[in-house]
Parts: sequence; structure tokens; C-alpha cells
Amino acid sequence: MNAPLYTTEILRLAASLPGPMTLDRIDGSAEQRSPICGSTIRAVVKLGDDGRIEALSQEVHACAFGQASASLLAAGAVGRSFEDISEAANALEAWLGGDRDDAGTWPNLSALAPAVRASRVTARSFCRSRLSPPP
Repeated sequence: MNAPLYTTEILRLAASLPGPMTLDRIDGSAEQRSPICGSTIRAVVKLGDDGRIEALSQEVHACAFGQASASLLAAGAVGRSFEDISEAANALEAWLGGDRDDAGTWPNLSALAPAVRASRVTARSFCRSRLSPPP
């Protein structure tokens, strides 16, 4: 018997995604659209004086996997540096692409394992956005 694609954990994470909020200052933004399914995620950040993420807001129009991924980002982004985010994205991309056996050190990314098993190519095409360092 095959494992379910949308596990209880995926659905829990998707349901716990915080809604978008207005930041008093936006120091960086990124938007990614999946060419496979059309899901979109737009994220904006406010950075502290030390260059670390002080606040994050996301507008997410995605399936449960996209929502769960965004929820995991929201839960762990505050206090992280650009280097931390870039390292996590590289590890995630390698895991989704089959070049790594684990998802790296970002908390709870292993919850996305059903997406990896379902389609490494589809998941990889959506999850890797072009990261640019802050100005």
C-alpha cells in the first residue's frame, strides 16, 4: 500500500500558515511561480540592523505542499541571515533533486518527504527561487 500524499503533518502545516501582514518597512522581497501548477508565493522581509530577518510576511496561493513549505519558512525565518536561508535552500534543492539523503538542518523540512517521493522533478521546479543577497 502506498503512503498518502497529503499526510496529517502536511495538512497541519498548511493549516497553520500565518496570513500575510503589513510590515512597517520592506527590505527585501521574492516571488516565485511554479511553471507546473501555477502556485505562487510572494515573500517580503524586514531586516534588523544586523542584517538578519526581523519579520516575514508571505502571500501564498498554493496547494497543501506549497502552504506547508511556506509555513515551515515562516516558523524558522526570524533571526536568520541571508547565508542561513541560502544554505537551507541549497540543501533543500539537493534533497529534492536526489543529490542528498536528508533535507538539511532547517527545522521539520523532512515533513515534506511525501512531496519528494511523489515527484522530485515537480517539487524541485517550484521550491528553488532565485535568491539575491540584501543590498
